Amino acid sequence: MTDEAARRPADDDTDPAAGGPSITVAIVDAETPGNVGTIARSMKNFGLSDLLLVDPPELDPEGEAYGFAGQAREDILPNAREVTFDSLVENFHTVGCTAVTNEDERSHTRYPFRTPAELADSLRGVETDTCIVFGRERVGLTNDELARLDEVCSIPAAADYPVLNLGQAATVVLYELRDLTVVETQHPDERHQRAEERAVEGLNDQFGDFLEAIDHPAEKRPKAQRLWRRLVGRAHPTGREATTLRGIFRRATRAVERSDDEN
Repeated sequence: MTDEAARRPADDDTDPAAGGPSITVAIVDAETPGNVGTIARSMKNFGLSDLLLVDPPELDPEGEAYGFAGQAREDILPNAREVTFDSLVENFHTVGCTAVTNEDERSHTRYPFRTPAELADSLRGVETDTCIVFGRERVGLTNDELARLDEVCSIPAAADYPVLNLGQAATVVLYELRDLTVVETQHPDERHQRAEERAVEGLNDQFGDFLEAIDHPAEKRPKAQRLWRRLVGRAHPTGREATTLRGIFRRATRAVERSDDEN
């Protein structure tokens, strides 16, 4: 296998979303085909396509790898390539993922390490081909393997049980890298558009009218209005939310006023 073949397929035209590196995923000595399929599916979810396998199990198209892969069974799994660990080291900037890390620099094989979120930031300006390397289900990557890789990544988890399932761990890491790998998501660009300031001020005024209608003690109204303004300021209501709340306060104010007139 040539160096170029180890890097990526010839027809891979991946375009990183935010100026980061071209990212490949490698799985070392996976024991179960299902985890390979799960990782392929996560790759599909988060915009990755190039999967490398070191000493993989048999991936039967009718077996659990393809069954767990979702739509990744159509492209990522069929195009996955078997490589050696040496080729990963020789052709990529490598990041080894591990659950257990050492606490300080006295044992430097697994230290220092980055969390997945920190890894995304550190890779943002990297232009070298990068490979995220996942190890075995039970023992992960060995110290000898980690010593040959460029960086170490670890997911923060409960100290008494930090070991995640291989597929879960890969999903977490790839999710955190999404800003580098996903150009467009299913979410709209503006997930929360704050109401115009005029509408927010109208809501605050409507609340003041409501306080007056219910005869809230006059000396307490300024404090109540300040609390309300701070609450609304933190909430950043949308235009529809502001309009709906104004309508509710308006109706409540009128109901109180009608009740007072009837009495």
